[in-house]
Formats: sequence, C-alpha cells, structure tokens
Amino acid sequence: MPDRFAAADAPALPIHAVPRTAVAAALGALPVSARAYAEASGFDGSAGQLTLLPGADGHLVGALLGLGAADDALATAALATKLPVGTWRYATPPPGVDGTTLAFAWLLGRYRFDRYKTDREEKPAPRLALPAGADATLAARLADAVAYVRDLVNTPANALGPAELAAAARDLAAAHGASLHEIVGDDLLAENFPMVHAVGRASARVPRLVDLVWGDPAHPKVTLVGKGVCFDSGGLNIKTGDGMTLMKKDMGGAAHALGLARLVMESALPVRLRVIVPAVENAVGGDAFRPGDVLPSRKGLTVEISNTDAEGRLVLGDALALADAEAPDLLVDFATLTGAARVALGPQVGPFYTDDEALAADLADASRATHDPLWRMPLWPGYRGYLDSKVADVNHLSSVGLGGSITAALFLQRFVTESPRWVHFDVWAWNRDDRPGRPIGGEANGLRAMFEVLRRRYGDQYAG
Repeated sequence: MPDRFAAADAPALPIHAVPRTAVAAALGALPVSARAYAEASGFDGSAGQLTLLPGADGHLVGALLGLGAADDALATAALATKLPVGTWRYATPPPGVDGTTLAFAWLLGRYRFDRYKTDREEKPAPRLALPAGADATLAARLADAVAYVRDLVNTPANALGPAELAAAARDLAAAHGASLHEIVGDDLLAENFPMVHAVGRASARVPRLVDLVWGDPAHPKVTLVGKGVCFDSGGLNIKTGDGMTLMKKDMGGAAHALGLARLVMESALPVRLRVIVPAVENAVGGDAFRPGDVLPSRKGLTVEISNTDAEGRLVLGDALALADAEAPDLLVDFATLTGAARVALGPQVGPFYTDDEALAADLADASRATHDPLWRMPLWPGYRGYLDSKVADVNHLSSVGLGGSITAALFLQRFVTESPRWVHFDVWAWNRDDRPGRPIGGEANGLRAMFEVLRRRYGDQYAG
C-alpha cells in the first residue's frame, strides 16, 4: 500500500498550501519570477484556488493552493485531480494537518464511482511524495475503507439487494478468515427474528440476517450492527417519488459496519469482532406489515407499528437483541435512521448517542483528531413516554413529532440491556455537496473516528 506514494525524498515539485492570512508571507518566499506570476494571476488564498507557478524558463517550479480560512483539513484532496502529471511534495503543508491526514486526503481525492460509465478511461495521474510523518499504511487502509463504504452505498438497488449485501459480507469474511452464518427467509421466524422477517417479507428478495465472527475468542468482544435496508419504499406508508430518490442508500449503516470491520481485520486489532447485518427490502405487497400491527421481537417486547416507513429501527431491534445477549465489551450500531438527525445537525455532522461518558469523550477527541465530524446527542429520558403504547409494550414511533432522532435512539436502547457500553450512530451516509475528496454520493460518517477509538482502546497492531 505505501507504493501509492513516491518516496519522501523523491525529486518533486513543491506544493505550498496557503491560508488567506498567510498569502503575503508565502508569496514573499517564492523566487522572483514565480512571485510575479502569482501576483499577476491574482492569487489571494481563496479556498480551492490553484495557481501553477512557472520559472524564468517557463517550466513549472511549483504550485500554490489556497486554503481560505484553513478550516477544512481535507481541502488538499483537490490536488489529486487538479495538479498536472508529475511528482509533487508538500513544501508548505496546511497548518495543523498531520502527514497521515495529508496522505489520506490525497487518496480520497482519487475516488470515483464510475462503474456504470461506458466511456471511462484511466488517465495518467500526478503522484505525491509521502508527506513527512505520514503512516502510509494507515492512510491507505482508511481511504480503502471509505471507498468500500461509498461503493456499497452508491451501488443501485437493482444490483445490491439483501442477497448481494450478504454476498459482500461473505467476501469480506473470506478475505480475512472470518466465519459467517446467514439466516434466510422463513428461517428468520424459526430462529426468532420476527421483526426482520416482518419488514422484509413483502419483497420478492427474501430477507436475511448475516452474522460474521473474527478473532481470538479470548480477546475483548467488539460487536458492530448495521442497518441493511437495501431499498426503502416506505412500505404501505409509501414514500413520495422524491422521498424514494436516495433510498438505495438505506443500507448505509450496514456498509459502515462492514467498512469498520474491514479496518479492524486488516489492522489485526486484538479483539473478537462480530458483525450483524439484517438485510431486507421494505417493499409494498400483499404480505407487507401494516400500520396498527403488533409485532413480537427477539427481545420479548411487543412492538406497535405506527408507520411502516420507520422500519429500520425494527430490524435493528432484533439484531441488537442478538448482539446484546452476549454482553460485548463494546456494542456499536450504524443506521441511516432518521431525517430528524439531518434537521438537527445538517448533512455534514453525524450525531451519536451513548450513556457512557468515557466513550463519548473518546469519540469527541477522535472526531477532532481524524477530522471526522461527530456530535453527541442526548438519550433524554424525559422523552421515553413518547414511545408508550396502549396495546403493546412499546410503540416504535414517537407520539410527538419532535426530537425524532432522540426517540429513535431511545427505542433502540430498549433492546440493549446487557452490554456495558453501547453507541448508536444516526448516519446519513451521503454527501449532498461536492467538496474536495467528498463528491456527491455515498459517504462514510464517523467511520474514521470510531476506528481511532478502537485503535486506542484495544491496541495499534498492523498486519503488515
């Protein structure tokens, strides 16, 4: 993986990454001809501004990249496609950005999802000399994991249904020597996963649950659960056409769980890893579950259904109950669960929920360290009553149209009673806006921060 970069001491043209406040100093340090050209070109350090610098003989002698307010640590990802072919190095790196992040950003900038483009072609690309202090292996693993998540999320639902998602998990297990157990169709009822079955039974693409296990049983147990709704029509509470537009991404939680598992296994972290993915399609059909139904659950709780478009928390409930039964040291779930999370924090910041103060602090610190934006939200006990049901143990949907992400997390909490530490990520799994290294499309939210927490807690070992 390190060969994706040129050697740190390879002959290379210099890159100067310049905040708007440092333009005068940066230009003053350039050779006379390059400085004159930059000034004449109007280089002012605006975010994303790229100026290629000619020498006195007209040949390139370097490049200036404007950073604006220097508040985006991944802004340099733009260079991976904007620079001309050649080898480049950071002569002036962005302030406060470490070498591993610079290497990761470069690889992130190379990402494209063009599987379905018939006219795609490989073009010569610039190379980057390994930045000072960079861990090339870690940067490559992180970039590969993000690309893996993005590819799964970007794949259209006609090519990625429950069976194909299970196959992706099977391939991952085979690549790393993990075991995998799969429960399919009506066997879900026989093995006590009634809510997974209910959500997926109306589709011709039968529901299933995937259970992957890797690592030494004597090591601390870390379990990942990912929502795998491969397409969400809303069921009988059918979505509008606009509401269905991005619903291929409703398996984004599963993609996150598998992407994080990939990182854990590639890095040989000393944990006993388990990954549980309920994979379904929420379809409309004669066998669809209905508003007003009362479903049994693996946990033993009965659940009243208010709206079939809130199906993700149902499949997660059964999966979390399975995971929780063995009380892992750390239980993590990822789910594209609520639009309310986007209302609260917008498209770029991911909310997480946990009652473990140490884990919350570790995630906040890791979020800052990895430039992977997260924000803690409260499991506010005052809202538990919003999930009361007159006919069942719990309603899966709040009776109040407020705090929807919080009440969804509180519903999931009902299924986690044995695990000492649990964290729930309400991810969007999507980029709404084009930013350097983050094109519109599937995205990994909180993946790098969560992996950083695992590295710090359970040991930093590389498989090589």
